[in-house]
Amino acid sequence: METTKVVLGNVRGEIQLFSDDKKIGKMDISVMGNKLTVYHTEVDDEYAGNGFAKLLLNQLVAYARENGLKIAPLCPYVHAQFKRHPEEYNDVWLKED
Repeated sequence: METTKVVLGNVRGEIQLFSDDKKIGKMDISVMGNKLTVYHTEVDDEYAGNGFAKLLLNQLVAYARENGLKIAPLCPYVHAQFKRHPEEYNDVWLKED
């Protein structure tokens, strides 16, 4: 069974994805004030194409909503999802000029 968890240090951290207690993916993030920046999404090659990046994205968005954060999507995957589904993510999307 797949599970996710948020692991934060002082500023930088990860959203980690596990399958049967094995870490199979992550998102690199940082939090400063009310801004959550996501830099990179990664899923092990053998698990690619199974929707696991979406599980990480769902955890990212849930964490942002629970903590009143806005997401700066520097990660190409997250940015593409935000652009593809703006109505779903508009409340957490930090659109910087």
